[in-house]
Amino acid sequence: MSNLTWTEQDAKAVDIARVLAADAVEKVGNGHPGTAVSLAPIAYLLYAKLMKSDPSDPRWLGRDRFVMSAGHSSLTQYTQLYLNGFGLELNDIESLRTWDSLTPGHPEFGLTKGIECTTGPLGAGVGNAVGFAMSARRSRELYDPEATPGESVFDHNVYCIAGDGCMQEGVSGEASSLAATQDLGNLFLIYDDNRISIEGDTKIAFSEDVQARYDAYGWHVQHVDFTNGFTTYEEKVAELYDAVEAAKAVTDRPSFIKVTTVIGWPLPNKAGDHSVHGAKLGGAEISALKQEIGFADAPFAIDDDIVAYTRANAAERAQAAHAAWDPRFEAWRAANPERAALLDRVLGKQAPADLIGQLPVFEPGSMATRAASGKVLGALATAVPELWGGSADLAGSNNTTMAGVPSFLPADRSSETFAGAPGGRTLHFGIREHAMGNIMNAISMDGLSRVYGGTFLVFSDYMRTTPRLAALSHVPTTFVWTHDSIGVGEDGPTHQPVEHVMSLRLMPGLDVVRPGDANEVTQAWVRILNDWDRPAALILSRQNMTTYDRSPGSGFASAEGVARGGYILKEASAAPQVVLVGTGSEVEIAVAAAAKLEAEGVPARVVSLPCVEWFQAETEDYRDEVLPAGLPKVVVEAGVTVGWKDLLGANTEAVGVDQYGASAAGPTIFEKYGVTTDAVVATAKAALA
Repeated sequence: MSNLTWTEQDAKAVDIARVLAADAVEKVGNGHPGTAVSLAPIAYLLYAKLMKSDPSDPRWLGRDRFVMSAGHSSLTQYTQLYLNGFGLELNDIESLRTWDSLTPGHPEFGLTKGIECTTGPLGAGVGNAVGFAMSARRSRELYDPEATPGESVFDHNVYCIAGDGCMQEGVSGEASSLAATQDLGNLFLIYDDNRISIEGDTKIAFSEDVQARYDAYGWHVQHVDFTNGFTTYEEKVAELYDAVEAAKAVTDRPSFIKVTTVIGWPLPNKAGDHSVHGAKLGGAEISALKQEIGFADAPFAIDDDIVAYTRANAAERAQAAHAAWDPRFEAWRAANPERAALLDRVLGKQAPADLIGQLPVFEPGSMATRAASGKVLGALATAVPELWGGSADLAGSNNTTMAGVPSFLPADRSSETFAGAPGGRTLHFGIREHAMGNIMNAISMDGLSRVYGGTFLVFSDYMRTTPRLAALSHVPTTFVWTHDSIGVGEDGPTHQPVEHVMSLRLMPGLDVVRPGDANEVTQAWVRILNDWDRPAALILSRQNMTTYDRSPGSGFASAEGVARGGYILKEASAAPQVVLVGTGSEVEIAVAAAAKLEAEGVPARVVSLPCVEWFQAETEDYRDEVLPAGLPKVVVEAGVTVGWKDLLGANTEAVGVDQYGASAAGPTIFEKYGVTTDAVVATAKAALA
């Protein structure tokens, strides 16, 4: 017997959600009404009966997290935010998908209260949900490690609604496989099995048994069938409620609940038709729906008493949740002043004080920037306790493992190489780049820690949507991408990125950072960890490169200039006639070229430009000081040359690689492709001619 209380008012609230979805799409003329109509009882059950939340404080630490992975059905979530008093009003629903609205076509983190993450690319939300579940465990172990699992103020559940499209995207499989490996018992995935996509019946492209797939992953699996074997339709909210409660009792693995539905039910004529997926229903069908459920045949004719009921219920449930949570939180804070101070710092978006003083200073010599980053991370393990991260099975190559810290793993998943612990900080994503990116973004959006993840730069293509979503969401996810150019060498063109760095610079809001030596890596990490509203791509070399002597009198400037994106690394012997600009491993080519030009009586300034975005954010005066408008500039970067004139001015020439690489030793490829000191010198002379 179910413990669910479901009144006539609750049923009426569900119908309000259906009508709002239908009317909103009809008014704007576009959108996705069908899924929102049929999902209304499932979403209402979660918001009004199951999830802990506080509409007056949407970021309350004690809340459960909800992810609408089927982001096109944003109205499924918007209608619940309206009914439960999260700040959306009827005019917001009416302004769906219009300019400056709080109800855009897909949910956007940071825009609408109660939206935990930006979703839209199908399947990404499943990855986000896994990330939120991982963040919950890490937060408990970071701030309340002595607590019994399930009894900490940082423990909470994560709910996700996904559809057939999400299940077809590979990223959902990547993330779900990892979720099972991590035994994420606080994760509940509800799969809306309506068998409809834009092209119609999913059987034309999707025939697998998704339930069996999740059983094979190792999830706890249940099925609630609203269609009664496709005989009659019955919205079994009590059965679904019981399934969620049963899932909560399974704490050693994530839970998957397949709910078999009919898209658009109870539309009298169009339920089950793919036309309702992504188009307005039409006035006649909406009128028929309203007649079917007993609503006035007028746009947005909502019973205010029912809305008052749902909001009062949400407020009452929030009050009860706070009454149970607040005293426990205050007791935790009193008993853990240092951890409370850490939490306050992280929530306040502040890096540790004097971070640079806790990080390595590298002596002159030769070192790959990936190796330098690994050493910096070793120091950050102590200096920044909220930082954690790992790699898509490339930790040894990416140098992304913090020395001396355990892996974020159930203890029984430990290997001979990596010891697991619930609060571990080394993440093992497996060969799942796309899932890695979405998981990291959710951790960033959760806001209780900082995270990074690594792979080879060329494989950033597998996770291309994730830095874009991080930038769109204004969250500080750090992407560590190594093996940055043709310098990869013998692995050949499949592993040698040539177009990637410049293409990443095209993403608004993404900081693309390519340090020029080991000490620039240290400074880059400091700047990245002091930025809390922007993601960063840290681009690092496989091959060794010169670590410059930064001591006074050496001729080389302090690496502190990295924080400004670009700086004068080595000044000319006299008033410069040309500026040589290098990024990453090509800085040393610019330095060598400047020495040759100086020997020939041509004063040449060397500028290191590790981050174009940071540099462009500086004042015009500073930019002109570093790169005077009247001087010719020669940029050297082992990637495509397109774009440099747009970035640095018309009097800019570039030495780079406008073709795919080859399999040979890195120095050989640089020579054969003309990314050399002599090429830079020749280009500079031509620019001066």
